[in-house]
Amino acid sequence: MLVLFETAAGYAIFKVLDESKLQQVDSLYKEFETPEKANQIVKLKHFEKFQDTTEALAAATALTEGKIGKSLKKVLKKVVAKDAHEQLAISDAKLGGVIKEKLDLSCVHNAAVFELMRCIRSQMESLITGLPPKEISAMSLGLAHSLSRYKLKFSPDKVDTMIVQAISLLDDLDKELNNYIMRCREWYGWHFPELGKVVTDNLVYCKAVRKIGDRTNVAGSDLSDILPEEVEAEVKLAAEISMGTEVSEQDIGNIRHLCDQVIDISEYRTQLYDYLKNRMMAIAPNLTVMVGELVGARLISHAGSLLNLAKHPASTVQILGAEKALFRALKTRKDTPKYGLIYHASLVGQTSAKNKGKISRMLAAKASLAIRYDALGEDTNAEMGVENRAKLEVRLRQLEEKGIRRISGTGKAMAQADKYQHKSEVRMYDPSGDSTIPSTSKKRKFEEVEEAEEPETPVAKSKKAKKQPVKEEEEAAAEETPKKKKKKKDKKEEPEEAEVEEVPVTESSEKKKKKKKKKIKEEEDD
Repeated sequence: MLVLFETAAGYAIFKVLDESKLQQVDSLYKEFETPEKANQIVKLKHFEKFQDTTEALAAATALTEGKIGKSLKKVLKKVVAKDAHEQLAISDAKLGGVIKEKLDLSCVHNAAVFELMRCIRSQMESLITGLPPKEISAMSLGLAHSLSRYKLKFSPDKVDTMIVQAISLLDDLDKELNNYIMRCREWYGWHFPELGKVVTDNLVYCKAVRKIGDRTNVAGSDLSDILPEEVEAEVKLAAEISMGTEVSEQDIGNIRHLCDQVIDISEYRTQLYDYLKNRMMAIAPNLTVMVGELVGARLISHAGSLLNLAKHPASTVQILGAEKALFRALKTRKDTPKYGLIYHASLVGQTSAKNKGKISRMLAAKASLAIRYDALGEDTNAEMGVENRAKLEVRLRQLEEKGIRRISGTGKAMAQADKYQHKSEVRMYDPSGDSTIPSTSKKRKFEEVEEAEEPETPVAKSKKAKKQPVKEEEEAAAEETPKKKKKKKDKKEEPEEAEVEEVPVTESSEKKKKKKKKKIKEEEDD
């Protein structure tokens, strides 16, 4: 069996002298404890040294990609082809498949080969003759530097420093544009103040000012390529009756120069935004799909790099940018913020106020997965981001529609809920509590009328008759009052009944007096 061993100095091919030792994988390291023992197991057959670091770098990059370099192909044809009947032990299974396909050599890759490679590496200085230890370490260090530099240089799409600088410059341009436009409007407003009210767009305003100059030139200037016809007519009408002051040609020249600066910066800003969009789709496509170009770039800029952002948990990504509010809330023991830079994402913006916290939490969880996939994954597609965004949109629609889904089962069918109908108890107003006059029932009034129609009775009997209606009235009152009433209400009703009882007694005595007077008069007439 032959062994292919890669070093920073070149390729080495060893011949295994005792293959029976390879079967004892756990105790193989004991056979390589000393250089003498190691020489009894394996023996160097050929060593192909690299001429310079460029050749070493080309060989290393070919090995990492699973390809056969020129130097390796040369060695295999020269040495291994002579012993084609023997197997070749290699450390990379992918490389073994390519060698078998192109050179028709049987390759071995298993746990015993791994252990053998490790043992050879431990005694490499004694097994490979003609290479001092200092030279091997120097070549290893040089190859490591050149390989890392080559990887960084060869994959410029993964350099997120450009995104950090671009988003910072974009914010600076926005601030400068706002200052310039505000200065331009205020400056030209002294001469033609009505134009600022008619033309609201800042870029169109600056283009109109640059073309018009003095307001007296509005009538003869053609603004159809800048403004629509209705607005152009309104501007010309406003120029005739303008209340602005007169300015010199030098002032108009400076204002036009400022307008040129605003237009140039605006054009550069649109160009920079397109560049940032392309960079974000190349470096972090899944994050861009989830939260957008600007929000994703600000998250990367705030964290320092895409790799640093990938190390943050979802809870940190959610409140990234709101650190001051977070520590203020922790200090004052109030509610912590629910979102930071992620608030400006389109999914959070289109949510109602009560669901913004939920959506921002779910968006941060999915965005953290997308960030890690973009930073550490090998693929550059945005399939995962599109899939997670679709899930979030479905969840958002469910929250907005207040959909109630079944907890068990497939969860696809909507749970049936009865229509809610509000039932309120209507209480009628009792007007009896407003008056202090004692109220009498119909039964009492009917009894009073009967007493008035009764014939004359002696005084002694009338006293008994008085007591009977009193008892009857008390029984009727007791029947009317419900049993659930408190004792206090019963006590209040008793004096009212007493007052009602006194009324019929006084009426009957007055009628008796009148009858007696009539009898006396009739006797006198007789």
